[in-house]
Amino acid sequence: MAGVEVDGVEGMKAIVGQQIGPSDSRPVTQADIDAFAAVSGDHQWIHVDPARAKAESPYGTTIAHGNLTLSLADGFRRGLMQATGFPMAVNYGWNKVRFPAPVPVDSQISATAELVSFDQLEGGWWQAVTKFTITVDGAPKPSFVGESVTRLMAPEPSAR
Repeated sequence: MAGVEVDGVEGMKAIVGQQIGPSDSRPVTQADIDAFAAVSGDHQWIHVDPARAKAESPYGTTIAHGNLTLSLADGFRRGLMQATGFPMAVNYGWNKVRFPAPVPVDSQISATAELVSFDQLEGGWWQAVTKFTITVDGAPKPSFVGESVTRLMAPEPSAR
């Protein structure tokens, strides 16, 4: 796995535009899909009914929920990019989320990240926009592409 560790504002600025990864692969199992269905309430058959999906789905099997795939981006984040030197970071949301291809059950997926921008805001805050791409290993196109927006509090100048 190819990840990066950066320290503080200058470290973040230095990696803007760089592709990071790919990450290690991880499986997406029917147990993962069923657990997500239980939490989200999305029990659409294409996700949770293997027999029906095999018979009726164009994919021939169950597929992961798009929002499950999105949520897995956070599981890849730490292995791809770790930023130190910020006392606090908060998830501010997502931009441009797309699901170009399915994630079939029992697929192995991996991710890449790119820090698209890192901008100073008011009150000591900085905003990082990181594009995550998740791909089924060996697939020709990604299953997820989205921009994570994170707000990071920089330490007071005298604190560093």
